Amino acid sequence: MQWYIKVLKNYAVFDGRARRSEYWYFVLFNFIISFAIGFVEGALGMVDPVTGGGGIFSAVYSFGVLIPSIAVGVRRMHDVGKSGWFLLIPIYNFILTVTEGEVGENEYGRDPKGIHEDDITEHLVE
Repeated sequence: MQWYIKVLKNYAVFDGRARRSEYWYFVLFNFIISFAIGFVEGALGMVDPVTGGGGIFSAVYSFGVLIPSIAVGVRRMHDVGKSGWFLLIPIYNFILTVTEGEVGENEYGRDPKGIHEDDITEHLVE
């Protein structure tokens, strides 16, 4: 849950990097919350029976997490050394989200795992 909150706190931060755990925990909790809202709306009869479309709470929640979802996706692409525009390529985007990020600093920022190239060099010298 801490990763979900962290993404919401960085509401529209598109620079920097996001670890796999930050991205996937956000996706997981976003799915669970969306499912729960849909379930409640269905139980209350707020779903359109003809189209099956969600109610007002689903729409508000979806619009509320739209920007953080894009932002964490862009930061995840940055972690693997790619531009945020790679979000627009669905299958390759999925492959990149499950790929381990680049170790050390890259053009998008420091390693979110706290592993830096200087640390690696020091261990190799010893």
